[in-house]
Amino acid sequence: MTDFGAPARDAAYAVVIPTLGRPSLGTCLHALAEATGPGPVRVVLVDDRPDASRVPLTADVPPALRARTIVVPGGARGPAAARNLGWRAAGDVPWIVFLDDDVVPGPTWGDDLTLDLAAATGRTAAITARIEVPLPPDRRPTDWERNTAGLAGARWITADMAYRRAALVAVGGFDERFRRAFREDADLALRVLDAGWTLTTGRRSTTHPVRPAGRWISVRLQAGNADDVLMTRLHGRHWWRRAGAPRGRLPLHLAVTGAAVTALGCALLGRHRAAAVCAGAWLAGTTEFALARILPGPGTRDEVLTMAATSALVPPAATWHWLRGRIEHRNAGPLLPPGAGEPAPPPRPVVRERQRS
Repeated sequence: MTDFGAPARDAAYAVVIPTLGRPSLGTCLHALAEATGPGPVRVVLVDDRPDASRVPLTADVPPALRARTIVVPGGARGPAAARNLGWRAAGDVPWIVFLDDDVVPGPTWGDDLTLDLAAATGRTAAITARIEVPLPPDRRPTDWERNTAGLAGARWITADMAYRRAALVAVGGFDERFRRAFREDADLALRVLDAGWTLTTGRRSTTHPVRPAGRWISVRLQAGNADDVLMTRLHGRHWWRRAGAPRGRLPLHLAVTGAAVTALGCALLGRHRAAAVCAGAWLAGTTEFALARILPGPGTRDEVLTMAATSALVPPAATWHWLRGRIEHRNAGPLLPPGAGEPAPPPRPVVRERQRS
């Protein structure tokens, strides 16, 4: 069980959990309560459900945490806005630990976090946990399971990330233009690094289970291409390297979609030879993409059918969201830290003492 004795002041921390009220929230909170080591001085649950009047989130809070837990309405504005509400509501605590509502802190999480915070230097802005994604031991993982497993190698993932409050204040927190749980963590990390802080990896471990997802999840995830456009606007073309993020297949998706559109256009204009060539290029690209997803997987009938169908839909979806991002973020500028856009105060008049005769 957690030792809720007060931690040293410089190692005191609050936990902020944005949530949509998923069943996994109770599992996360119980793991937090049962972990050994000093507990949080406060737990802030940011209720980001569109209808926050449903079942109260306090039903998921274990008794050991109830006295120090508060619930803040999030307004369904996305995880970046929810985290900003959370850390600002946490009070004057030196460290803010962000957790996702579907993670499971390890059994020694509190002790390990205390060591992580004790090892921080004055320039350390944030300390990430080691994320573990359990995969099926008896078969090869599906495309969605492999996608989730990539979180284990994500560089600055806020599934479990401890941020120094002073660093959050200095850079203005999360950029709320990121409305999905995608890239808002990398954006914050790059802004913190640009401000002269450092980020490190800690010793604590947290499990991120693979949550259930529908057949079309890979198509819906293409909305993140608009966020990648915003990242390029804010951090330049090479932000991928600085953030340690995979480049992805966007150039290939654009090429495959272009081949399909050109094939259709040529067919409408009666240029059947050109249409056949472009259609062949589209088919080759789509087949290559499907095989790249099917071959590492379990090879079940359902998985093969899902990969075949979504491999035809992902490239145009990625292209659409990329174009949408180019339009939506065409004038995007950097997020200014607090006070950066305010006019400078007028100079104070110089008062000179009269010399005595």
